[in-house]
Amino acid sequence: MMSGDAGSAVLETRDDEAKISDKTKTKFDVIIIGAGPSGYTAGIYCSRAGYDTLILSGLLPGGQLVNTTEVENYPGFENGIMGPDLMIDMRKQSQRMGTTIIDDVVVDVDFRREPFKVLTASEEFEGRAVIIATGANPRKLGIEGEEAFAGKGVSYCATCDGPFFRNQEIVVSGGGDSAVEEATFLTKFATKVHLVHRRDELRASKVMQERAFNNEKIKFVFDTTVTEIKGDQKMKQVVLKNLKTNEESTLDAEALFVAIGHVPNTQLFKDQIDLDAEGYIVLKNKTHTNMKGIFAAGDVHDRSYRQAITAAAFGCMAAIDVDKYLTENADKG
Repeated sequence: MMSGDAGSAVLETRDDEAKISDKTKTKFDVIIIGAGPSGYTAGIYCSRAGYDTLILSGLLPGGQLVNTTEVENYPGFENGIMGPDLMIDMRKQSQRMGTTIIDDVVVDVDFRREPFKVLTASEEFEGRAVIIATGANPRKLGIEGEEAFAGKGVSYCATCDGPFFRNQEIVVSGGGDSAVEEATFLTKFATKVHLVHRRDELRASKVMQERAFNNEKIKFVFDTTVTEIKGDQKMKQVVLKNLKTNEESTLDAEALFVAIGHVPNTQLFKDQIDLDAEGYIVLKNKTHTNMKGIFAAGDVHDRSYRQAITAAAFGCMAAIDVDKYLTENADKG
């Protein structure tokens, strides 16, 4: 189960309860950009602490989890829960605490002075503190069948979905640390893991390569790409192309795990807060960015775990840090 943090800050209005009844209300204590597990959790904590809180829910309210089927590893659900249902419940809980949620397009921000400004396609909002929870999107192969079988065999998180494919053959696409790590992890469940990589050698660290090469369940398919995914109700087969010979072949497999990296949704903030070379937000202390009053939670800074439970935890931590910040700066409110 991926964290499901919101794909970006672009949205169209979805429902009446997400609108502000008072159209003149534009000033809030806390503005949260993004509405995956981290954004909704931050909303719950901020509103419960008594702060007037706004969530701008992003391109996909609920983030990646709205495209996920059964979620088995989020605590509190003995029989699992569907990803969209989990996000709907989080949204309703945040609203019940008093959070205002608007589905709108964030087009610009101004973090250079207080109050901080967040501009959408239709309004300008001001906040005393901002939590960035816009998430990160997995890089996709962009091939035929990828979208159609997403959640039906195609996955971007081995930790989340590997247990669904016990005693089956699995394909992993990629050649870096993430791909090799996921392939190795998946051998706990699969009968065989085909690691498909477009180059003639892996890019992963030597230690990880040695571990994978010594695993008899992993079969390496070099100089090859996945060009198509086939199936009916679920994925059943991948089409492979050898980049040296141009020969095509098919491989029967119940799952394809794409492990070619993630793209954090931080383009909107690149000129105002510190980002690393890959675009992830650099935290200075806990959930603090380099700008006082601007915080981050979830996949925008977390490149390691990317789980719904950890994203929610970061949302909690960011809200607590915001509470401390606003308390210490109460005279500015």
